[in-house]
Amino acid sequence: MADCCPAEPEATDSRTASPLAAKTRYQNPALGHSFKRVTLTKPTFCHHCSDFLWGLLGFLCEVCNFMCHEKCLKTLRSSCSSMAPSAVRVPVAHCFGPDTGKRRMCCVCRKQTDGNAALRCEVCELHVHADCAAFTCADCRACHTDGTRDQDTFHHHWREGNLVSSARCEVCRRSCGSTDVLAGMKCEWCNITCHAACYLSVAPECTMGRLRGMMLHPSCVRLHSRNFSRMHCYRITEDNGGGHDLDDRSDGDPSAVASKDSQHATPDYGKQLLKVFDGDDALKRGHFRLVSIVRATRNEEVVGAALRAFYLPDEPQDYELQEVGGLQRLHSDDVLNRNSGPDNRNSLKDGGDAWLLRHKGCNNEVIKVHGGWPRSGADYIAVSVSEGSTAASVLAEVSKQADDVTGCDLQEVFMSSKQVQKQTLTPQEKLLDKLQEIRKVIQHARILAVMLFVSLRQMNQTRFYAVKRRNQAVQVSLLIGGLPPLLTREQYWQLIQDHLTTKSHLVSISHVYASQGAVALQMLCFSEAERVFMLAKDTRVDSKSLWSLVIPDIAHDEISEDVRPLLVFVNPKSGGLKGRELLYSFRKLLNPHQVFDISSGGPLAGLHTFRDLPRFRMLVCGGDGTVGWVLGVLEAVRHKLACREPPVGIVPLGTGNDLARILRWGPGYSGEEVAHILACVEEAEEVLMDRWTILLDAQVVSEDGKENFLEPPKIVHMNNYFGLGIDAELSLDFHLAREDDPDKFTSRFHNKGVYVKVGLQKISATRSLHRELQLHVDGRHVPLPNIEGLIFLNIPSWGSGADLWGSEVDARYRKPSINDGMLEVVGVTGVVHMGQVQSGLRSGIRIAQGTYMRVTLKKAFPVQVDGEPWLQPPGHIIISAAGPKVRMLRKFKHKQKKSAGGAKDGRSESSASTDGVQP
Repeated sequence: MADCCPAEPEATDSRTASPLAAKTRYQNPALGHSFKRVTLTKPTFCHHCSDFLWGLLGFLCEVCNFMCHEKCLKTLRSSCSSMAPSAVRVPVAHCFGPDTGKRRMCCVCRKQTDGNAALRCEVCELHVHADCAAFTCADCRACHTDGTRDQDTFHHHWREGNLVSSARCEVCRRSCGSTDVLAGMKCEWCNITCHAACYLSVAPECTMGRLRGMMLHPSCVRLHSRNFSRMHCYRITEDNGGGHDLDDRSDGDPSAVASKDSQHATPDYGKQLLKVFDGDDALKRGHFRLVSIVRATRNEEVVGAALRAFYLPDEPQDYELQEVGGLQRLHSDDVLNRNSGPDNRNSLKDGGDAWLLRHKGCNNEVIKVHGGWPRSGADYIAVSVSEGSTAASVLAEVSKQADDVTGCDLQEVFMSSKQVQKQTLTPQEKLLDKLQEIRKVIQHARILAVMLFVSLRQMNQTRFYAVKRRNQAVQVSLLIGGLPPLLTREQYWQLIQDHLTTKSHLVSISHVYASQGAVALQMLCFSEAERVFMLAKDTRVDSKSLWSLVIPDIAHDEISEDVRPLLVFVNPKSGGLKGRELLYSFRKLLNPHQVFDISSGGPLAGLHTFRDLPRFRMLVCGGDGTVGWVLGVLEAVRHKLACREPPVGIVPLGTGNDLARILRWGPGYSGEEVAHILACVEEAEEVLMDRWTILLDAQVVSEDGKENFLEPPKIVHMNNYFGLGIDAELSLDFHLAREDDPDKFTSRFHNKGVYVKVGLQKISATRSLHRELQLHVDGRHVPLPNIEGLIFLNIPSWGSGADLWGSEVDARYRKPSINDGMLEVVGVTGVVHMGQVQSGLRSGIRIAQGTYMRVTLKKAFPVQVDGEPWLQPPGHIIISAAGPKVRMLRKFKHKQKKSAGGAKDGRSESSASTDGVQP
């Protein structure tokens, strides 16, 4: 960001009070800005029109650092950061996590963020400095409803700034993006962009834009989340960056809130730094802001500077500064006179002067009551509160100006950026008396008597609502996993009772997923739901930890016929850090209730959430193993789904990505825009794919002819290929190396390098695989040539895109396809042969083609299924078709552009696209 650099010291980072400031300050009460004229010494851009500021003069807001032309002052639409709480329509808390190193602008102070000291909301486009996050308000996207408030129309959710440079205004079609300043507006649902001067001309109703056909509309999602944080509601785990507590910071840095302002904290000659606390709790925690003052400053100016430091839009005459550790208050027109001269300069290191910012208190207050009347023009109704005012009398005053408050309660909402807290007032509660009573203790408190204010900033984030009184039953759904599989409903209930001590009249089992070892609980009490949710995370059953997730309810009958929601699974451990960034991008573009971190609860959480939807599609972001995991769980629970065959698309994040290649999704994710990926999913075509069941029956024949079982039989499913011998041995060695040091395996390039290294170590090995096993295809014995590896192919892509079967025409075999109900059996003679196949110089040795395979192992061999290897004891292996075919999404074939990409990847993907699928 090209920051302005005013010549006057008053425009530095620390908030400054000057006796001359009132003469050059330009107030904008409606938007909350407090502008002053500054001299520019560096190239600077206007935050309103994003044009260059020609000349030496600009207008800078002393609160939020908004910079603009003088001509733009008359047409401003962007409100100051101090007014952000008053602009909130529906309060929704943010989910903060660490930001990446990308160039972003802070939405509070409007300055460029630093990668290591920046936070972002995991759900919306909010980017802030770590020490600015405490001054944000609950203005995140409303992604679900809780049944307490009706909504006739769905409005745009505007967020200012951080637009791409190519963004165009929806109204005037001119460029509105900027990477230099926080400028322009963007709807976080439909993604239209506008100038700050144009966005009010857009119709208020949001249609969800181009993604409407795959979006899970917030009005269709029900979630009672009173006792759960937003992190729990969206299943965001702390290791994904969601564990940042904005109010309970580490005590190791008492100036955490002031760190950014204190980077130039040493005062100039004749100035002094004041440490200002905005409440008793802030004083106890050591959270302060710095205010730089000069000599002969009126105390009202000092109070005004303190208010600006805490982004408070109130008038200075209603507040006072009280010295910490004493009862002295500022009453002199010259604050520094009592310091015995200009040489008595305190710095932050020496402690400085510490003051507490307090409200003076009065006999009358004006509160703003919000409700369902924004359609008539006003967002709230102002009500004067006197000594005898109660909640009932306030509602009576509101009823004189609004028609729909009959049967309403007065509800207080505290809009913390971390969590929104709601409390319903009793009709007889006297608001002003309670306020004055609490002020006797801490001089300032919340209007409600239930919880004290910890700071003036939090008081500024409290508002009142007139809410319809409803007798709505509480229903909270929890999904509990990690239980022993294949038990009955009664056995699962007994386990829940024994380990979680649930109350039977408040808890019931609604769904049982025995194959997955999971149950869904229906809770009729908020506190009981919260207790069970937290207790399950610390409980172990049969030495295995349980997990618990909050599950929303989807009103499937309210989803339009032309909408087919997309269920997204992301494996954050795949593709290095790309998986985490994809998870964030999908949450930001779609409803986060349709985006699932597969490492938290697996695929079952998403399938259970979408169980009643008659139609939906799935997108799996991960490697071939992740895709197989999702398809396996889908096969196990499809009988419980209303849509039993949802088509599945792929974003390849693994090393081989063979299935993604033949479905045209590419050899690997290389940073494409998520919006482009979603557009490709929207126009993708459906194709069928075979899946195969592999029965592994480990046994050995003793000398007396009896068969002794070495281990219980097990069944696995195959989507791509099944390998025996040398290729499985290489995969097993790679798998063991990755388990020893997983942090090194974060890129496809490194992973392939390890494969090459392991292969070179096996190049001189000699084996006689054909002597140690027998193969039967469709009931007939098939003799094997002299080979070291045997591979069963379901798709025409193997080992990161190689065509192992080959393209030669042979009258003995049919043309391979992923939906022909047949497997191809191919042999390789060793590592050199495999390398030649990878290079496109040779193909494998064609052995057979059939629908039923039986392999007899005379000794233990390494085997792999879709890249997952293990050592298989001697015995029998039977491969047969696994029920119905699965529906996959094949990317629409666009015209191929000439590129510098690898010829092998392009050849493999092209040949697989044309030969791999029969429509």
